[in-house]
Amino acid sequence: MRKIYLTILSILFTVNLFSQDTLKIMSYNVENLFDTRDDSLYNDSEYLRGGLRGWTYERYRHKLYNIAKVVAAAGEWNPPFLIGLCEIENYNVLYELTNKTGLQNIGYKIIHYESPDARGVDVGLLYLPNKFKPINSRPIRVQLPNTQSTTRDILYASGTLTNGDTLHVFVNHFPSRLGGELESEPRRLAVARYLREAVDSLFGINDKAKVLILGDFNDMPDNNSIVKVLGANPFSAGTTQVVDRKLYNITYKFHKEGRGTYRFQQQWNMLDQIIVSGALLQGGGKTEILEKSTRIFSPEWLLEDDKPTGKRPFRTYIGMRYNGGFSDHLPVLVDIIIR
Repeated sequence: MRKIYLTILSILFTVNLFSQDTLKIMSYNVENLFDTRDDSLYNDSEYLRGGLRGWTYERYRHKLYNIAKVVAAAGEWNPPFLIGLCEIENYNVLYELTNKTGLQNIGYKIIHYESPDARGVDVGLLYLPNKFKPINSRPIRVQLPNTQSTTRDILYASGTLTNGDTLHVFVNHFPSRLGGELESEPRRLAVARYLREAVDSLFGINDKAKVLILGDFNDMPDNNSIVKVLGANPFSAGTTQVVDRKLYNITYKFHKEGRGTYRFQQQWNMLDQIIVSGALLQGGGKTEILEKSTRIFSPEWLLEDDKPTGKRPFRTYIGMRYNGGFSDHLPVLVDIIIR
């Protein structure tokens, strides 16, 4: 009897030792996910009934179902447990996305704060509560230099994973290149400084902090805001030395290959990126990002012809003309192992 008991204990210990969960993380700019309600605090007139874009409730519902289709297809049988979303208007659109579409049975919860962006554009985080239990969250307010203009907050959230590790998540939507890349660069540099300060505060407490940075940076992985200010080192399979408290851009390889998530003037731009701390790249830990699993989600139905040659994201609008698609950006994903 004692031998049987010890054998059972040994089996249970072995199963527990090698048990692990592979989960998906997703980052997606959904191109102006606006409802049709008038918000008097923001300039959302473009997306009201009778507005310049001809936005209607039916088009809004179609947009919700389109985004839900992308999430479901990207997840396959394993829906992403964390989704960072850019260009959403408010809590309401996130609630209807997760509760009034095919995603309603998955059980997503929402972290969202209203930002001071003039048009009311925000970022948000969806999470599965059985995989990620929030500890703390807050918006990081950004003051742009030499202007009274406002921009999106950085969304910070920390939570515990099923193995007890704490994951620190930042969702970003850096200022656009409107007015020219160089002319608008100081605004993106400013946001990068706020983000870097927030990350440094975490490293000041714990050198091995597990940091995950998602979003649309409106800059390339080798631009100043990413490399010089944020300090996100290009990472590829050949990277040998990884330092816990440094940041690594695991989507840099796509930029190097000429691939991207946004297409402009026949050229792909890698604007949507995933950046992680070295502590998430160290093999053998309880929580590990699988860098090789990083991918741009680009099935044929998410693309359309970009004449004269090539493909581009199947977007909702082309200029002011309704196109009925998904978004002008493609999502990026990565797998994480929880041991």
